[in-house]
Amino acid sequence: MKKVLMLLAVVLGTTVMVSAQTTPAQTAPAKEVKATKKEAKKETKKAHKAEASKPAAAPAATPAAAPAAKK
Repeated sequence: MKKVLMLLAVVLGTTVMVSAQTTPAQTAPAKEVKATKKEAKKETKKAHKAEASKPAAAPAATPAAAPAAKK
């Protein structure tokens, strides 16, 4: 009889532990916030591209002078 009661206690205890809620359920979804960093990042990227394209035109003229030095 003692073994039956112990088995019943173990089964009930396990059932309670499994069905217990560990974290409180959210009643409302989390509020979404608009990201503004992405826009600022795009602007800085455009600025870097503009800066990178300006010096790229200047070195194109210098290789033309280099073949003259090889003669």
